[in-house]
Amino acid sequence: MCLQTVLSRLPPLLPYWIGAAILLFWFVGAYNRLVRLRSAALQAYATLDAALLRQLDFVQSQVQAQALKDEAGAASPAVASLRASTLQLTTLLAATRLRPLDPAAMAALDTALHVMLTGWQRLYPDAVNSFEVDGTLSRRLPLPDASSGPDATPPPTAQAEPAVAWPEPSATAEIARHQFNLAVQHYNSAVGQFPALLVAWVMQLRRAAAMK
Repeated sequence: MCLQTVLSRLPPLLPYWIGAAILLFWFVGAYNRLVRLRSAALQAYATLDAALLRQLDFVQSQVQAQALKDEAGAASPAVASLRASTLQLTTLLAATRLRPLDPAAMAALDTALHVMLTGWQRLYPDAVNSFEVDGTLSRRLPLPDASSGPDATPPPTAQAEPAVAWPEPSATAEIARHQFNLAVQHYNSAVGQFPALLVAWVMQLRRAAAMK
């Protein structure tokens, strides 16, 4: 039996069914990849959340100790402001934990975190710790004086992702922040690629926001 005879006996819709099956397999594969990347970002945020809670607990304990040192137990305006920022951060951490990849929630959390960090640095300018993403302690060098000549040491090259100055002397938060941002970057890159963006649109998988 020749090939032409065999093909003529096949159902006329068979090529369409084959095409539909291939499309379905591709759709499932693309969706599974997006889900894996999204799950990786969620897991990275869980680690970041734990690290932020550790920083928050450290600041709250220091604020409480500072308040006890103040006369008549009355906290100074700077201490009261820092305490208020810790309460706000506590609330937003709880809210973001429910929607860790929501850009609006992350933006609010990011703002609250930096408000607390600014308040901490205002009270304790010498008690901040900046780390590289590999966990090593990082200190910015002062800019060389213009009159020091061409042999002066140039300033360090700016990082693509500036490090955050943390109150609690541990690199855990900076490492966790970097890993979360990297996971979000991979997820967003996959969501924005064609034709995977069609799968993301159909399944309502939206882009996430990193922590600055």
